[in-house]
Amino acid sequence: MEIKRDRYLNKLISFMWDGQVKVITGIRRCGKSYLLNPLFKNYLIKQGVPNENIISFELDKTSNIRYRNPLELAESVRERVENKSEHFYLFIDEIQMSDEVPNPYNADGKKITFYDALNELKSLSNLDIYVTGSNSKMLSNDILTEFRGRSDEIRVHPLSFSEYYLAVGGDKGEAFDNYAFYGGMPLVLSRPNDAAKMKYLESLFEETYLKDIIERKKIKREDILSSILDLLCSSVGSLTNPNNVANALNSKQKRAGEETVSINTVKSYMDNLADAFLFSECKRYDVKGKNYFDYPNKYYCEDVGLRNARLGFRQLEMTHIMENIVHNELIIRECAVDIGIVFSHEKDNNGKMARVSREIDFVANNGGKKTYIQSAYALATEEKTETENKPFSLTGDSFPKIIVRHDIHKRWYDDNGVLNIGIVDFLLDEELV
Repeated sequence: MEIKRDRYLNKLISFMWDGQVKVITGIRRCGKSYLLNPLFKNYLIKQGVPNENIISFELDKTSNIRYRNPLELAESVRERVENKSEHFYLFIDEIQMSDEVPNPYNADGKKITFYDALNELKSLSNLDIYVTGSNSKMLSNDILTEFRGRSDEIRVHPLSFSEYYLAVGGDKGEAFDNYAFYGGMPLVLSRPNDAAKMKYLESLFEETYLKDIIERKKIKREDILSSILDLLCSSVGSLTNPNNVANALNSKQKRAGEETVSINTVKSYMDNLADAFLFSECKRYDVKGKNYFDYPNKYYCEDVGLRNARLGFRQLEMTHIMENIVHNELIIRECAVDIGIVFSHEKDNNGKMARVSREIDFVANNGGKKTYIQSAYALATEEKTETENKPFSLTGDSFPKIIVRHDIHKRWYDDNGVLNIGIVDFLLDEELV
């Protein structure tokens, strides 16, 4: 089954020969390698690029272990490219597997890294470089410093629903139900039955993500990391912070004294999970005050199928799953996403006026366009409808406002100009946000 990733392929094509290193990041097994080969490679070949002019290294393969040494890799590429008149393309897959090696001319000096190798190879005018990696800090923050703005990042995510539906077809409602259960990890589509899909997703955590984090970050308390992961998965879309997580773990596991889990440990482990692209943090933003709150924030799983698998496919609260899907869709559409907070003065139970905060699930900024979005599984009562609409009336502006719902199929606008739209319709209409 061919899965189209045109969003990322077109971006990759637009960056060709711009003098930058193209850095393709994302959670492991989300399709980064597939984007390079076969999708981008096939595009190059169709454009007339000879197959031998596409140089590939897969650093997570034992057959390419020697090239984890950045000096070996750089030398191999130079031998094939230097002083040649043709154009070459270099693909390096899972570059975070690269080793740091001693400087052969100064054993006590700074070690040689893949940054050094890529900086050198970048100087070859007939070479265009593309790398993939599954570590956000290594390949997003640090690379910007090391290359001083001489790199392009293409962030790849698991399949969006539109990509998923394009691959599976059939009834849209049934496709969404399967997507909400199994998520959008591409290899799920190739598994023959439900049991195989579930086993694959469960094994990704144990055999790929957790092992990778534990080995790279030298995690000492695997039990704490595992507990944090379970807690975050079970509370997607809920306000939390490292202090709350630490308190929950200490209380639930009855830890005391020296066994108490520290806030610093929790924060470090939560950062590790975000670093591996498993979770993303969504901050709260004062819509009128134009400032961010420090804590608490919300955390969303990169893929709802992975989230469901981690919880044994038991905690399937559709309200939270749908909210996670909407959040991920906005990120895929390259929006900057915050939780909106607006304030009003309302009477409390004693009849006194009190300052009340109300929440807008998502404030999505895409370029100069801002959109307010509520994720509501169903609006079965007038009270629920008023609760979802009330924050919109407090923003004091006329930016588009959307309520994404599971209980309707035809979109419509209410008297205040708020768009009510079904979840499937929203996910398939990329012009809305």
